[in-house]
Amino acid sequence: MTKIQDPFPTSRFYVEIDNKFHALFTEASGLQVEVKPEPVEEGGNNGFVHQLPGRATVGNLTLKSGMTRSNEFLTWLLEVASGKITRRNVTLVLIDATFTPVLRWNFRMAYPVKWSGPQFKTASTEAAVETLELAHEGMTVTPG
Repeated sequence: MTKIQDPFPTSRFYVEIDNKFHALFTEASGLQVEVKPEPVEEGGNNGFVHQLPGRATVGNLTLKSGMTRSNEFLTWLLEVASGKITRRNVTLVLIDATFTPVLRWNFRMAYPVKWSGPQFKTASTEAAVETLELAHEGMTVTPG
């Protein structure tokens, strides 16, 4: 009989950039891979259309973090916008309650495509948050 494992909470993770712990992030999204089916019609067969696997696409990785005095992410994006594209390997690490790494999502050759700064509201007490969206050349998942 297969042993059922408890799921891990998604609230504990950290991010490495070029194999170094980089920053504390409050949110990460975009962990997706999609294969679009390609319809192929067969001559003489009008009853159905074959659906063959097409090209795989991956989503952009979006990271949100509390604002700090560093403007490293905005600087990185502005360099890309000016034509100096620096690609970096980014790893999202899921950790358990004892801070032991459980899984790693590895994004190859990532670079920023969007940066958003905080939303200012005079009546708000929320933390200032910046958002960084990264395009990449593929994702792998490895154990802790």
